[in-house]
Amino acid sequence: MNILGYIRILRPAQWLKNLMLYFPPFLSGVILVPGVASKGLLPVVAFCLTSSATYTLNDIIDSERDRLHPRKALRPIASGCISRTAAFIFAFLLLGSGLAIAAGSAPPRFLLLLGLYFLVTILYSLKLKELPLVDVFCIATGFIIRLEAGGEAFAVPISSWLFLSVFLLALFLSIGKRLTEKHNLGDGAGLHRKSLAGYPDGFLEGAMYLTGGAVLVTYSMYTLSRSHLFYTVPLCCFGLLRYILRVKSGQSGDPTESLLKDIPLLLVSLAWAAIIGWRLYF
Repeated sequence: MNILGYIRILRPAQWLKNLMLYFPPFLSGVILVPGVASKGLLPVVAFCLTSSATYTLNDIIDSERDRLHPRKALRPIASGCISRTAAFIFAFLLLGSGLAIAAGSAPPRFLLLLGLYFLVTILYSLKLKELPLVDVFCIATGFIIRLEAGGEAFAVPISSWLFLSVFLLALFLSIGKRLTEKHNLGDGAGLHRKSLAGYPDGFLEGAMYLTGGAVLVTYSMYTLSRSHLFYTVPLCCFGLLRYILRVKSGQSGDPTESLLKDIPLLLVSLAWAAIIGWRLYF
């Protein structure tokens, strides 16, 4: 049994996205209340298992196309390290475990949101990722579902400005990732990802600037509704510009990879969290 191959299928680095579930209690100033932080552990685990199930199914669906990609050809299923049948069984076990944990540890609406996340992601893998604009909106929807699921798990309401900020930020990052793919794959971009052939030259770049500016506006409005959080707006501005600089320099636009490997982005993110924590809790 190829243990390392199965671990790679899980894509544990992508679990970082599921920390979005902790945003509502953290930004509401209740994360340090005894019992609150531990309350979200099982819901986060449920999301991690379910998201890994969708990654595995996506790799099964894309295995033939991935073999044509310089990097994705090394994925366990595309490389033949793990068979499609074994991967499908593994995905089924992951999904069943995730749904079972959610059913036993969170409110019913959380389970519905988790099911909706799985449905949107599978439809994305099967067809929607081939449609220009629809592909990036599906990715952004995944982040919004995580945010709403966090609100349900912790019984914390989501403000309108926070909803818009997260949605637009996810859209901004998704567009940046597509722009990087289109640039790096060149003339073969459409062969690897059909939606890339539908984006005219300059469109993704303009859309990235548009959504980046919108994020700054909505986040600024969110901070003005919360005492003293407006001090983090310059950090938000720096982070957006740093990501644009990274994409335009030909580096990876993957949000998780950018955060973990780009030191300035990582430091700004940590500084943002520290200032928010100080203002809300101390």
